[in-house]
Amino acid sequence: MIIIVGLGNPGDKFKNTRHNVGFLAIDEFAKINNFEDFKLQKKFDAEISESEINTKKIILVKPQTFMNNSGKSVSKLFSSFKLQASSLIVVHDDIDLPISKIKIVKDRGSAGHKGVESIIKEIDSSDFIRFRIGIKSNQSYGSDCRTNKAKNVVLKNFSKDEKMLVDEAIKKTAEALSYFLENSLEKTMNIYNA
Repeated sequence: MIIIVGLGNPGDKFKNTRHNVGFLAIDEFAKINNFEDFKLQKKFDAEISESEINTKKIILVKPQTFMNNSGKSVSKLFSSFKLQASSLIVVHDDIDLPISKIKIVKDRGSAGHKGVESIIKEIDSSDFIRFRIGIKSNQSYGSDCRTNKAKNVVLKNFSKDEKMLVDEAIKKTAEALSYFLENSLEKTMNIYNA
């Protein structure tokens, strides 16, 4: 079993913000792989969709706990299914990567990402794969990008030009996830890393 968690914030207010590219990417992955619609499962505080790809059970997860508490939802899934960190893939925004770039990493710290930090804390491990999607803007936000005002950046919508680039990155991420399910991590990283 593989759990793919897309990080974001629930609700229409946040739907197209930079912080929600994790949700958008697993929506795209679900679409191209013919998953059923996501359904809210309150016991996990998450929207869930399940399917099989190449005889592997895949569970897609969109925590509904808001970004900074994403680990609570993931922890409930881990307890229920008796999972190890090695069966987890997390898809999330990265303020340090330029828009349209993706980077796949394994067993790394949170790099200040509060959703990833919450997951690491709740499952007591960083030994999982992360698909990081760049949201760094060409617009100048000054020091907001790497200060406690980063939330001012991640909760902004994309400009029209940026939206085209981020849509490409979302498609590329969904493609990379599909590729990884049939190939090694090393091979996937060699092909898709920015």
